[in-house]
Amino acid sequence: MSQRSRRPYLIRAIYDWATDNGFTPHLLVAADVEGVSVPREYVQEGRITLNISPMAVQSLDLQADPIWFSARFGGRACEVMVPVGAVLAVFARENGEGIVFGDIETPPPKDAQPEPAKDEGGPGSKPRAGGGRSHLRVVK
Repeated sequence: MSQRSRRPYLIRAIYDWATDNGFTPHLLVAADVEGVSVPREYVQEGRITLNISPMAVQSLDLQADPIWFSARFGGRACEVMVPVGAVLAVFARENGEGIVFGDIETPPPKDAQPEPAKDEGGPGSKPRAGGGRSHLRVVK
């Protein structure tokens, strides 16, 4: 079974920590990743830094993937969407503390099936007697 990414949890944690301490949370985003919707005129070298503080954005949703919010860029309202995997870092502007993820995280293909559980018995092992029931019993 595949694990969920820890990236969205860490993004929310650093965001909460920064805002609780009066810092300004920012995201560093790989703007060239599929699904990223940001004003292209603010992208530099394929990256954009976004201020996601409560004073800078409206309707911020860090619970879903993609991250979504409304913000003003040069006085113009924009809808911003960022797939969680495109976030390269989340940090506080004032002191730079946060988490750098470094690499882009690609989601698994939508048609990917979870891998079936493997038999842990090893080579040459026989199926358990009793129709696959556990060999454990209650001892009083």
